[in-house]
Amino acid sequence: MSTRSFATEYTNRRFCESPCCQRVSGIMDCVKTATHLKDVVVLGMTPEMNHFSSLSELASPPSTGLFQPIEISPAVIPHYPFPGESFPPMYPTFPTTYDPVMTGKCPVNFSALSDIMDKTASDCSQPLAAFVGNVICCPQFSSLLRIVRGYYSTTTDKLGLRNVTANDCFSDIISILASRRANSSIPNICSAKPSNLTIGSCPVNDVATFEKMVNTSKLLDACSSVDPLKECCRPICQPAIMEAALWISAGELLISDNKNIVGGPNQIDALNDCKGVVYSWLSRKLPLDAANTAFRILSACKVNKVCPLDFEQPYEIIKACRNLGAPSPSCCSSLNAYIAGIQKQMLITNRQAIMCATVFGSMLQKSGVMTNIYELCDVDLKDFSLQGCLLRSLPADVVYYNSTGFSFTCDLSDNIAAPWPSSSSMTSLSLCAPGKLRRTNHIYLFIALVWV
Repeated sequence: MSTRSFATEYTNRRFCESPCCQRVSGIMDCVKTATHLKDVVVLGMTPEMNHFSSLSELASPPSTGLFQPIEISPAVIPHYPFPGESFPPMYPTFPTTYDPVMTGKCPVNFSALSDIMDKTASDCSQPLAAFVGNVICCPQFSSLLRIVRGYYSTTTDKLGLRNVTANDCFSDIISILASRRANSSIPNICSAKPSNLTIGSCPVNDVATFEKMVNTSKLLDACSSVDPLKECCRPICQPAIMEAALWISAGELLISDNKNIVGGPNQIDALNDCKGVVYSWLSRKLPLDAANTAFRILSACKVNKVCPLDFEQPYEIIKACRNLGAPSPSCCSSLNAYIAGIQKQMLITNRQAIMCATVFGSMLQKSGVMTNIYELCDVDLKDFSLQGCLLRSLPADVVYYNSTGFSFTCDLSDNIAAPWPSSSSMTSLSLCAPGKLRRTNHIYLFIALVWV
């Protein structure tokens, strides 16, 4: 069974065993109505109840008309059909909202940041946070913390919080997000802690000192409007932030004397902490939406450079596929089973999928698998992401709608073959080259709320 057929069969077996399951060219919906908030599910759709389309058919846009969510009577919606197993990633339940319990010790007026808090809560929604953490939730949460620091500085002229205050504010932030349906485990998912709200080891905290040491006009010009298509390949804002951080971390000596630029761990920590101070100052100066957009774009540049998947040693693949010259059922079966496992980890972007395919292929090559088994076994880029959904490389959000629940966009360039690495792939691979990926169609995944 090819990886593609496995993904299709897995989706059909898990999500298409009910009368409400149909696949409509490019859109996967199943709107469920009931009398209280309960189970929700993303279901695949087929044009006819007894017809299973090929992937090429599913990738084709509809010839005419608009497809809307299908209204389904609660009577025909079954409970999850695998009671002995844990819920699959896209079969979540949603909590209700409630009033958060606050410490009463944080001086930040969170009501002024309500919109950005709502966006973060949606991006880190309880059932999805772990699966979109690397690409959506954690970049947005990091942006929120930077914006909180900047907002705090508008009344205190301090670009970071004191340790005790940071603990209280961090606790309040998590409480507010959880009360708005966010996952309360965000600190663990994103490796975030209260110290992210402080200046850490950066020697500059007050606004006046910062503005004396940094060319703030140059910094604002570079970061006021970050181009999402150019910043990652021809950065303007990122070097401006680094330059400002260098200035405030060690002053003119660090800039003018190259031998002192990179020192020991303490200097590196100070430089990273000072970058946080620069972000605080920017969020103080920019409108909230502009700051959030800029920070998300900068995060996307970093996220798309690394494959976030964990690859265990593929012993079975190595055994079955080494010295292979022709398609082998045992080789492809081993490869499909392995990819089916890593596919469950998380949703990744199209650019991350290129990195992951290259990293995994290089791992296999080092173990003696020299044949392009991606091609032999029909492995595509989307096979590396949860449910075959590749997120866009540009910043994306999980959006909550009262009528349809949480939704996000899959950017599927359908059936793009996973690249098998050449001897120079790891050093020459460029994600900035034109034509690397083309967006041929979008699939919108809707996770519908169940209300009673």
